[in-house]
Amino acid sequence: MSASSFYDLKAVKPNNQEFTFDTLKDKVVLIVNTASKCGFTPQYTGLEELHQKYKDQGLVVLGFPCNQFGGQEPGTDEDIGSFCQVNHGVSFQLFKKSDVNGDNTNEVFKFLKDKKSQLMMGRIKWNFEKFLVDKQGNVVNRYSSVSKPADIAKDIEKLL
Repeated sequence: MSASSFYDLKAVKPNNQEFTFDTLKDKVVLIVNTASKCGFTPQYTGLEELHQKYKDQGLVVLGFPCNQFGGQEPGTDEDIGSFCQVNHGVSFQLFKKSDVNGDNTNEVFKFLKDKKSQLMMGRIKWNFEKFLVDKQGNVVNRYSSVSKPADIAKDIEKLL
């Protein structure tokens, strides 16, 4: 069953607790599929900078570790969380490692790709693709891996 709205989505945190997206109403949300051993991994620092700069204005950054691209996220959820905290100061929410393409695609990414499928016929192309969601739960933009977090700050500011 697919979610009919962004706020119907759920995801599982590394501690196996369920996170319900209805808690994100009236927030601007940036969702990213992440990896710890990728050329784009330094973007964790930029994502954390966005989180720190805009969280009090209503931005929520959500990271979804994924090992589907070159095996660049081989660790456990605990390893990933530790790596992100120690090396990039990540304090935004990370979720359990999950797939973003294929038969076992995470429900969140099924929804996001359905709403913004212009690239790669809907498929996530690589680590650190980003989806920006407005305060009404509309997926307003999709950014490729090469888009640096700082480059999308202006889009975030328009929505806050």
